[in-house]
Amino acid sequence: MFGYVEPDKPELKIREFEVFRGYYCSVCRSIGRRYGQVPRLSLSYDLAFLAVLLDATSHEAIQGDIVRCFAHPIRKRLLIRPNRFIEYASDMNIILAYYNLKDKWSDEKNLLGGCGCLALQSAFKKAEKRYQEKTRRIEELLGELNRLEKARCASVDEAAEPFASIMREVFECPHVEDERRRKVLGWLGYNIGRWIYILDAWDDLADDVKSGSYNPILEQYRYDGGDLDAFKASIKDKLDFSLTYSLSECEKAYALLGAEKNTGILDNIIYSGLIVKTDKVLQGRCGNNEKKSI
Repeated sequence: MFGYVEPDKPELKIREFEVFRGYYCSVCRSIGRRYGQVPRLSLSYDLAFLAVLLDATSHEAIQGDIVRCFAHPIRKRLLIRPNRFIEYASDMNIILAYYNLKDKWSDEKNLLGGCGCLALQSAFKKAEKRYQEKTRRIEELLGELNRLEKARCASVDEAAEPFASIMREVFECPHVEDERRRKVLGWLGYNIGRWIYILDAWDDLADDVKSGSYNPILEQYRYDGGDLDAFKASIKDKLDFSLTYSLSECEKAYALLGAEKNTGILDNIIYSGLIVKTDKVLQGRCGNNEKKSI
């Protein structure tokens, strides 16, 4: 369900892309330093975006180094120096990745999910100790999401609510001292979570029809087993409206945040990257390779 939040690369300046990648690499290294090398494979664009966003609330200057890493040993890359926001993003990545893999094993008996869950178990326990209350709240919300999915909830909005609330919990970073900003970040996270859940449901329609798995879109719009392309064409505008509403709320929250830095990267993601990704997924032009790392 992760990997949808990314820049619109053709519209991003080269220097800005290097900085975004520098955050991505820094979160990756933070995971390796704090949890070991295997958990680094779980990193997604979404948590790199979170690091960029949270760091933008601080007036402290960005500092970085040009280094090599094991994944890219030939050409050196910019690495943003770790700070409390980057480390927080790495912790949240472990927690969310663990629950995502656990869910895949529980629901689908997905072997990759089961093995991945075991591989992250030790790292998860460490992250859980750092954020016990937040982890408890995320687990409660996941329980509510599982309950709705097992009941085959026929409302997309209702089904999306727990995941949206999970992302609000994640985005309300305790290291952001200003309470107003934390609430704004929470609302931004809530709407990104809602957008991710609905977009992922659309992206999974064909697989869910094939496997008989729960999908809130199939339930709400009463798919009768007919031509799937015709079904999607009949409801696409409704889903587009719902997704656009969430993105509009993201834009409003971002405007209220008053970012101190990283505005070029964040403007690109909020005002262009999310819209481009929405269009790609709705039009069926988003391949699985687009969710891989940079």
